[in-house]
Amino acid sequence: MLRRVALVEATLAISSAMAASVTCPSNLPFSCSNTTTVEDLCCFNAPGGDILLTQFWDTDPSTGPADSWTVHGLWPDNCDGTYEQYCDQNRQYTNISAILADKAPCTLKTMQTYWKDYQGDDESFWEHEWGKHGTCISTLEPSCYAAADYQPTDEVADYFTRAVGLFKTLPTYDWLSAAGIVPSTSQTYTLAAIQEVLTAHHGHNAVIRCSGNQLNELWYHFHVQGSVQSGTFQAVDPVGSGSTCPSTGIRYLPKYTTLPTTTSTTTTTTKTSTPTSTSVPTGTPGALSGKGYVKVQPDGFMISTGNWYRASGTPATFTATPNSDDETFMLKTSKGPCQVLSDDSLSCAAGLTESSFGYDGTYLTYDGTATFYAASAPSGQDKGVVYTSEQAVSLQMYWQPL
Repeated sequence: MLRRVALVEATLAISSAMAASVTCPSNLPFSCSNTTTVEDLCCFNAPGGDILLTQFWDTDPSTGPADSWTVHGLWPDNCDGTYEQYCDQNRQYTNISAILADKAPCTLKTMQTYWKDYQGDDESFWEHEWGKHGTCISTLEPSCYAAADYQPTDEVADYFTRAVGLFKTLPTYDWLSAAGIVPSTSQTYTLAAIQEVLTAHHGHNAVIRCSGNQLNELWYHFHVQGSVQSGTFQAVDPVGSGSTCPSTGIRYLPKYTTLPTTTSTTTTTTKTSTPTSTSVPTGTPGALSGKGYVKVQPDGFMISTGNWYRASGTPATFTATPNSDDETFMLKTSKGPCQVLSDDSLSCAAGLTESSFGYDGTYLTYDGTATFYAASAPSGQDKGVVYTSEQAVSLQMYWQPL
């Protein structure tokens, strides 16, 4: 789980192939906090000294993992709420993916999951964020790098790596979820309740933004001591534009699903209500037969190894074969037979012996129960192990015939 860091220390790893930036004195003031002029803008962010890490919650259409906010950008605002934009037309790069693949491949991999464009054009989105905002960060000027080692676009890799590293210290979804503020098609929340949670973790207020009454964006403000590349980020209260949400009735909609869920503003339970008959295919209790997808309530699907997966993709094709009792059935995927192992985990692999499953008319069952479990809900590209014995997260599985 991502952890909060009140003061983000400069420990982000940059590719060894990149040029070193200038070394900054340790006694410089934080940006926007100086009482006299600081001349060296390679070690002091100005005029854009109020640095924002902004996040999206996209649901129309949905982007990124179902249990994580995504990156919008890293913005250098002036200390009074104004900002500059498109500061260097000569550095409006159009090959961000190629730059990062060469200089910061781990950053690129993270961005491909957590920095998403709602129109599906991630590359253009990244180009826009760099061109509009990255070129206005004074400490990322090419002249701030050691001339002997600098290669054009080194600062681009620094910008995205720092943004991704800062994003990882701000796990908005986890913070809200732990306080019982979870995505729901029916529950609404107050601005004060959301702000209270974010302030408790971030140390200062965040700017909470809505589209109408739907929660969709957050701005976290920081001042920086030293350069953006290697300096210390300190959380601060916002200046400039404020929250755009109503005081009550804020909707925090789920991603990727319209299945109804039961949520509470006072509990962190992960159990969900039974869906209506229009949400999940229903039928006659008994043995299933033929090919189909195994979908998961509240969201996601089962893949060929027998694991729970929640990122975008195509579910595995399962084959259901009735047993002689006509009440239970066996499951198999391209990996092999599906078996509940001795540790109560579900696995599909060659050499296993098929376990017997049932169907209650809505959900798959095992030993008469339709509730399965996972130690935690998988995020990003992670795969969740499903158990038949009680764990922290409960789920149900339903059949979608092909």
